[in-house]
Amino acid sequence: MKKRKEKIAMLTAYDFLTAKFLDQAGIEVILVGDSLGNVIQGNETTLPVTLEEMIYHTRIVKRAVRNAIVVGDMTFMSYQVGVKEAITNCGKVMKETGCDAVKMEGGDYMAEAIRRVVEIGIPVMGHLGLTPQSINKFGSFKTRGVEKDEADRIFSDALLLEKAGCFAIVLEKIPAKLGTKVSKALKIPTIGIGAGPNCDGQVMVTHDMLGLVEDFKPRFVRRYAKMASDTKDAFRRYIKDVKDGKFPTLEESY
Repeated sequence: MKKRKEKIAMLTAYDFLTAKFLDQAGIEVILVGDSLGNVIQGNETTLPVTLEEMIYHTRIVKRAVRNAIVVGDMTFMSYQVGVKEAITNCGKVMKETGCDAVKMEGGDYMAEAIRRVVEIGIPVMGHLGLTPQSINKFGSFKTRGVEKDEADRIFSDALLLEKAGCFAIVLEKIPAKLGTKVSKALKIPTIGIGAGPNCDGQVMVTHDMLGLVEDFKPRFVRRYAKMASDTKDAFRRYIKDVKDGKFPTLEESY
């Protein structure tokens, strides 16, 4: 697709029905992201998500998908401790979920683990820029790669991840100019989220693009629906019909 200059569409899913709808709509890549910690579990960060929880959600998503590539996120501390643990846990996710690939955050310090995981037959998607599992190091969710030193490091890390064997790299919340530079330098595709229009593909959290999340409005989110307000309106109408005795009718009864 990158060679054909065809953009790659990627969204997140954490449940069977959402994954089924995404697959039927023609999405190319479905990410079972550790963002489930935010939108499903209600946590402030992705850090509390466990490996077993990720396996549970990824298995459900994979069950619904017929065509899309399903990528399972590796959770915080499931791969950072060492190469052996990274191989073991990536293998566990692949074996127990049937997913097509895993995603791992980090640059040069993760390159060796990624190389070994790829060598044993597990496709890896990288993730650079604003890496949510490093939020306590960053201290905020501000744009990364604004300063030259960090921009240079992100660029060199992208080259390292490609050399290590990543088949694609997510670039999160970096300047569009840097996103363009990285995308042009790599043979593998880049998937942007707040990294500009010149990445080879784009990803969003499905709950954000459907308008289910009302209090999170970063610049890179475009809302394609207003499901929060529509859903609450449906709930209110149901409650009113029950209380007014309008539901169920005799036609809706046995």
